[in-house]
Amino acid sequence: MSDQHIQSAFDRDLEQIQANIMKMGGLVESAIRLGAQSLVARDEELAEEVRRGDLAIDALEEQINEDAARVIALRAPTAIDLRLVLSVMKISANLERIGDYAKNIAKRTTVLAQMRPVEDNTVALKRMAREVELMLKDALDAYVHRDADLAEDIIERDRDVDQMYNALFREYLTFMMEDPRNITACMHLHFIAKNIERMGDHATSIAEQVVYLVTGARPDELRPKADSTSTAPPAAS
Repeated sequence: MSDQHIQSAFDRDLEQIQANIMKMGGLVESAIRLGAQSLVARDEELAEEVRRGDLAIDALEEQINEDAARVIALRAPTAIDLRLVLSVMKISANLERIGDYAKNIAKRTTVLAQMRPVEDNTVALKRMAREVELMLKDALDAYVHRDADLAEDIIERDRDVDQMYNALFREYLTFMMEDPRNITACMHLHFIAKNIERMGDHATSIAEQVVYLVTGARPDELRPKADSTSTAPPAAS
């Protein structure tokens, strides 16, 4: 088999993998948007739709990993091509985690729908989720266009999401101190806020993969975080 034929087969395989990445990304963007909508509207049916949709996201990640492993085994990619395949696998893993966080939000929404509302602070959560959704969309666009500058911009924007989270964290503390009846609901809302903040981290990780893919250099692993409330995310549920 000629080198040209091998490269052509690799390109076809990679095209299919990247098509699945974009499909997966679209599903994850939708999960973020619908998860936030279900929270604001206290819509349990919409929340359940988000939870069911996570199965398709998980299936796509599994397919991408299988296809990528096959490409590595059969096509013997060059160093540059191997970097591309490994980046795709890491991007799909980040997308899967964002999907999990969206599913977690939907779970909490179902619980919160049975509780007394805590003022009207879900609008701030929706705004935060929208910012993360835009970060993810831009990260995927940066990947498609190999745009390292856009990817670097996304990395900087993560600080805005962290600051939104910090403001919400302080707000929930105030609500809990003012009225102990708010404690349980505010704990759920804080969990949701933290999940959205972690979504931003994973969107940023995708952007970092784009920078690595384009330049061959890894962004600073110690990039500053503006989340001043904790150093570890809550356990997924």
